[in-house]
Amino acid sequence: MGGFIGGSAYAMARDIAEGFHIVTERTFKTMTRAELDQMAFELDRCLRETRAEQPPLDDLPTIQQRNRKIQRLSQAFTILRSYQARVRRG
Repeated sequence: MGGFIGGSAYAMARDIAEGFHIVTERTFKTMTRAELDQMAFELDRCLRETRAEQPPLDDLPTIQQRNRKIQRLSQAFTILRSYQARVRRG
């Protein structure tokens, strides 16, 4: 059984950013290599979109929320890349 939580890779990346899904290596074990590549692409895309959002400097709660999203996406991306490297090695 493969597939993405939430229906698509982009929806899963958005859910990770919002904190609805906690990512571990087990999250990626059911995915094929193509799905892992697609997930990496969507995580990177969502990360770029989040970084592009520039809230006003005096709006601290929004800045904190943006930084938490960036942190969650970066962590998920790092875990995914680590898992992909280990799978490739055998």
